[in-house]
Amino acid sequence: MMPRFVVTGTDTGIGKTIFAAALTDALSGCYWKPVQSGLEEETDSEAVARYGEIPSERILPETYRLRTPASPHLSARIDGVSIVPERLSPPAVNRPLVIEGAGGLLVPLTERTVFADVFARWQIPVILCARTELGTINHTLLSLEALRSRAIPVLGVAFIGDEHADSEATIAALGAVRRLGRLPRLDPLTPERLRKAFRENFNVADFLEVPA
Repeated sequence: MMPRFVVTGTDTGIGKTIFAAALTDALSGCYWKPVQSGLEEETDSEAVARYGEIPSERILPETYRLRTPASPHLSARIDGVSIVPERLSPPAVNRPLVIEGAGGLLVPLTERTVFADVFARWQIPVILCARTELGTINHTLLSLEALRSRAIPVLGVAFIGDEHADSEATIAALGAVRRLGRLPRLDPLTPERLRKAFRENFNVADFLEVPA
């Protein structure tokens, strides 16, 4: 089977969609966002297609598309949609698959289910995206605890932002987790610069040796 990964983050808006775009491009893979909240602005699938230059046939359709930009449980309630977590099942594809969650691990999917509960059912290796800014040690270690308390396999941590070597090393040591690399800030952000930065800061082989 092809490698499959869940890309999640320690918080919302930390750059995990940009990381997912770069990873999907590097693996020549497919991308899937199970639940999209907010449709008026560019969706995560559209951003991945743009920044990763991923062909439309490799961007898989979301299971739930919610108009209201909010946590999925609230967005679904406002939109009059009933989310059934059991309907969320990774599509079968003949390429590596990159799956992106929404916000952090404990973002509510329904009133009774958080995204980490779904990841636990899938048992697909998780890549945890973390900021490099102040507060990242606490947020990242708590996220790792949430993953391990549910026996979710963790591939490693991908840092995003300016270099903070001590924070990155501390997280790797205290969290007993692999540091996959760091995606620096890119201004301007273009597909070409993103592709180059990913290849300079990550080892693509690290994402190819893991069983699905």
